[in-house]
Amino acid sequence: MVTKNQIKLIKSLSQKKFRNKHGLFVVEGIKGVREFLNSSFELQYLFSTGDNFEISKEKVIKVSDAELKKISFLTTPQIALAVFYIPVIREVNFSGLNLVLDGIRDPGNLGTIIRLCDWFGIQNIICSQDTVDCYNPKVVQASMGSLSRINICYKELSDFFAKSGDIPVYGAMLEGENVYSQKLPETALLVMGNEANGISSELSALLDHKLNIPQYGKGKDTESLNVATATAILLSEFRRNSVTEKQN
Repeated sequence: MVTKNQIKLIKSLSQKKFRNKHGLFVVEGIKGVREFLNSSFELQYLFSTGDNFEISKEKVIKVSDAELKKISFLTTPQIALAVFYIPVIREVNFSGLNLVLDGIRDPGNLGTIIRLCDWFGIQNIICSQDTVDCYNPKVVQASMGSLSRINICYKELSDFFAKSGDIPVYGAMLEGENVYSQKLPETALLVMGNEANGISSELSALLDHKLNIPQYGKGKDTESLNVATATAILLSEFRRNSVTEKQN
């Protein structure tokens, strides 16, 4: 059974200020909940309509479909909802390829980018302060459990770059060099910009290299790729270059 206080707490976690206040966030669906249960994230509550998890039954609060609907952020609730503690963020390890996000606002885009980083083995995502919160319920849902394996932190990016030493900084820009003609390093920072405006002028001035994904089609109305799609292409190219370099 869900108490009134639990309902009030969970519904408040739709807002960033209450997630920060309580240090909690929500995960929904069997797959997502299992991913977080198998990670280092600490569980507070787990509500489920059935016996779907291999954990102590004392940690599972059985609820009806109607009760689950009261606490779910989804139009169609997905059997289970869990509340986890937001972890203390680890310091960024600058070795390897790290992704930097400048002003990403769409939760679906961030969730997809988190999944891409999980796929390509990117351990760290460094976000500007105005990037959407990674514990936003829509981001968590779109990440499909990958959030449990990626270290995400929010920084003043200009200060962050100043501390990155001599690591090369690459950015996706329309006026950049053709990415398919570049030799890309194994260790670097890759910056992806806002959906509408791209990388801010302040940060573009700090880039060492500007990359462009060339357009081969002739659609005049296709001004740019979706940021998540562009991220997938660029991460793939960095990884391909890394493999090629090791083989030579």
